[in-house]
Amino acid sequence: MPITGLPNTAALGGTGETPYDVDGNVIVEDMNLPFDESSNPIKLDDYGLDGEGLVAVSDGTFWISDEYGPHMVHFNAEGVEIGRINAFADDVRNTFTLPAEFINRRANRGMEGLAITPDEKTLVGIMQSTMYNPSKAVKVNDIVRIVTINLTDGSVTQYLYKQEKTQNSQSGIVALSNTEFVVIERDGSFYNEDTSAMKHLYKIDISNATDLESIAAVGNITQDDTLGLLIDGKTLEEVALETDGWATIANTGIETVSKTLLVDLVAETGYPHDKLEGMWLINKSTIGVLNDDDFASWGSGGVLEQKYLDAGQTVIDGSRLYIIEGVDLVN
Repeated sequence: MPITGLPNTAALGGTGETPYDVDGNVIVEDMNLPFDESSNPIKLDDYGLDGEGLVAVSDGTFWISDEYGPHMVHFNAEGVEIGRINAFADDVRNTFTLPAEFINRRANRGMEGLAITPDEKTLVGIMQSTMYNPSKAVKVNDIVRIVTINLTDGSVTQYLYKQEKTQNSQSGIVALSNTEFVVIERDGSFYNEDTSAMKHLYKIDISNATDLESIAAVGNITQDDTLGLLIDGKTLEEVALETDGWATIANTGIETVSKTLLVDLVAETGYPHDKLEGMWLINKSTIGVLNDDDFASWGSGGVLEQKYLDAGQTVIDGSRLYIIEGVDLVN
């Protein structure tokens, strides 16, 4: 099946995204007729992907993760789908299945980052933001989930990552070893407008973190089929919002992934962009990063506008590669 960028149906994660064509028209089933919710609805596609993470494998195949399902799709060298992983147990295309709570991803904030371990045995995905688990009431939060999938037997592990600021975004991940990774953590601010803008690279280690899938139900700890691990009947996203919520999580024996700041892009380069999304591991001490300029445009009040880097609207955003040398990726 051809892969489109159209949103999925609700049964496979669609959350009401609206697709547009190049002329700004809403894409409907019959473009010769006006939109009608019943007779000519918005066109959806269960093979549609909003691709974000990309992993190339030595056998010539590759994996893409996306923001819709989230889906993790395996393609052969000719671009033909040969496998799929998502959280929808009834999806007959699935090779393996993610925990059901990943269905509760925040709209347009799905699996932004995807990596594969050096032995090519395990996929590692990181969600961009706090999932709406169980609802959008947990939106202003600093808890993010990392998931790994063994490509031989489909076994899953799941870990917690604590952000530096609520509603930051995890926009990329690359593997250093089977347990160590570099991740992007950023906010959505422009440095020229907000000197506290955060565009960081962190080295993380999952080796001493607690696998949520391995925690047995006992006492106030339960495992829900749709919401995952619960503490006192609350999701981890709900608990993290509470006063001393992270202490409560820690007191249950859950350790987050360890993280060490590698690069502050604002301090290092004066990084002017709002988004930091691409990452390239060049060698053991050099890393490249890219911004996402959104085609130098964005929506404001439903109107498409030019995207500028400065309040004076004189510098249009554009794609740029930054090479950072002397990064301590080994120790």
